[in-house]
Amino acid sequence: MAVSGLLPHFHSFPSTHHLLRPAFRPPKFPFPNDGFPAAGLAVNAEAKAKAKPKAKAKAKAKSKSAVTATATSVFEDTHTVNIAEDVTQLIGRTPMIYLNKVTRGCVANIAAKLESMEPCRSVKDRIGYSMISDAEESGAISPGRSILVEPTSGNTGLGIAFVAAAKGYKLIATMPASMDIERRILLRAFGAEIVLTDPMKGMKGAVDKAEEIVQSKPNAYMFQQFDNIANTKIHFETTGPEIWEDTLGSVDIFVAGIGTGGTVTGTGRYLKMMHRDIKVVGVEPADRSVISGDNPGYVPSILDVKLLDEVLKVTDDEAVEMARKLALEEGLLQSCCCCCCKHSQTAGKWRKTDCVWYFLASAKGLASGVRVFREAIQVQEEEEGFGCAFGIR
Repeated sequence: MAVSGLLPHFHSFPSTHHLLRPAFRPPKFPFPNDGFPAAGLAVNAEAKAKAKPKAKAKAKAKSKSAVTATATSVFEDTHTVNIAEDVTQLIGRTPMIYLNKVTRGCVANIAAKLESMEPCRSVKDRIGYSMISDAEESGAISPGRSILVEPTSGNTGLGIAFVAAAKGYKLIATMPASMDIERRILLRAFGAEIVLTDPMKGMKGAVDKAEEIVQSKPNAYMFQQFDNIANTKIHFETTGPEIWEDTLGSVDIFVAGIGTGGTVTGTGRYLKMMHRDIKVVGVEPADRSVISGDNPGYVPSILDVKLLDEVLKVTDDEAVEMARKLALEEGLLQSCCCCCCKHSQTAGKWRKTDCVWYFLASAKGLASGVRVFREAIQVQEEEEGFGCAFGIR
């Protein structure tokens, strides 16, 4: 299949999922011919001139009634504005784009879903909304009464934080003290309280601290993203259908990073339901390789390993390099987008007719993305002898 441009953003398929925001209707013209009824009225006038006086009067009254009804209907439509009620209605419906230059040598058509276009620039915005809404619907939490607690190393905490701020919840985020300062600043900007834990204990230390807080504070609630079914549910209900509809069903292979497992499981499950021959490929950090089976480690309970047709391993250096290439060659300011790095190594398996859809989740958030490029500028300046010209150090 030749690729000449972007797929049209059609939504012609019957939707079986729940949108995160309502569909707004655009204003309509009250009359055909660009809103001018002259031609239609001229024809009617000619017909009426030939009618008997009584019939003419009756037709005139009927025409006036129809015009009045049409005008009323138009005013009703124009009062339906395309403005979100709050920030949570901006989650989802992220655009898709073909990748052109970074995919040289790959025979398949490669496209990406830009989750970096979410309100907080991450796919985790979806699960932040989903987990809070699901807990509200079950009666587990309510604004002004409940305290939300979550161990996080980054984007999930931010996804929960901005939704919590919009809905009126207090959030306590626990994280290792080794986490970057940018992430802490963003969490605090949304009003979250941050509790730092021993960096030597890693995320386990943050989880233990969160559980301790939940036990000590009344009305405290922890989402447990690695075990929360709302994590996969939101991707099955929104992300998967969005990809299917935007591509008009022309999906052959779906590639996504594996963190909690929610994205690849929920989205992959929906796509395979729509077409069982679609391949689902998961990507994980090479230094862990838990899902690949190279190393022992924790496998999230919500991750459906049997759904995966293949697991790729990507190093940190490869991920950073691809993030820089996407900015320089595609104009896409992403963070460590590990999902694209291995396409050249697997290109031999793919046909020219394959449509591969990558998930650009902005894997480490906007703050980390700035840091990636800041380090790149620093290296370049040192090589050129500029040192600290722009205060990079």
